[in-house]
Amino acid sequence: MKAIAERASAAPLLTDLLDPERKQDLETYLWGMELIDFLVEHPSAHFAPEEFVGLLTKLQPRLYSVASSLKAYPDQVHFIVDVIRYESHGRIRKGVASSFLAERANDVPVPVFPSVAKHFHLPENPDTPIIMVGPGTGVAPFRAYLQERKAIGAKGKNWLFFGSQHEKCDFAYREEFEAFKKEGILTRLDCAWSRDQPEKVYVQHRLLKNAAEIWKWLDAEGAHFFVCGDARRMAKDVDAALRKIVQEQGGKGNDQANEYVEKLKSEKRYKRDVY
Repeated sequence: MKAIAERASAAPLLTDLLDPERKQDLETYLWGMELIDFLVEHPSAHFAPEEFVGLLTKLQPRLYSVASSLKAYPDQVHFIVDVIRYESHGRIRKGVASSFLAERANDVPVPVFPSVAKHFHLPENPDTPIIMVGPGTGVAPFRAYLQERKAIGAKGKNWLFFGSQHEKCDFAYREEFEAFKKEGILTRLDCAWSRDQPEKVYVQHRLLKNAAEIWKWLDAEGAHFFVCGDARRMAKDVDAALRKIVQEQGGKGNDQANEYVEKLKSEKRYKRDVY
């Protein structure tokens, strides 16, 4: 952007937005923007190809949570990928990795960047109850957890909160989760479909609806609480719901509830993998 502002015959907006005092305005402006948008808006800015490429940062790997257990599928790794497609600034946009995997990776080798989330794993004690909150593609690691617990014969209870827009077309792994319930692997499954009724229902609403039982699992039974998925809103709303449950069900003041949740974190009983 600085380079375009320097080369364009007139770029007052860019110049203003690059002022450090306008950081929030810059973030708002950048939402949904791509390199080509800046060039289209400032046709007087010219670059030699080598010069242009030299200004670009290296494309970063896209990290996907593994959705399978090696104990269940020793020769495979499963992913759940939501293909991103939307229109912005008059053009159809596609997710860099998701559309590549969906449309162009059928018979070609795909480079892989393994990354270990050391903080985000099942409790060492297989008898420990777990509460899993994973709407959308955030359900990936919890499918793996359930497969793992089944494979090792873990006795710990498992409670999954899953959510998406529509039950009919967005219920990922439905048959598998229902089978886990019949087998007794998945103790409870609570779903939130945000667009299947007039009022929007999200996973945090399901958490609050089951506040007393969640408190029992956490405080009396020592359950671990996992959250995976959207960091921008979902994870914040779930965190607020958790603190409210602790405060109301535990009969605590605001500061005490916050201390309780922070203790869960320090004991590695409250784990988040959000993005």
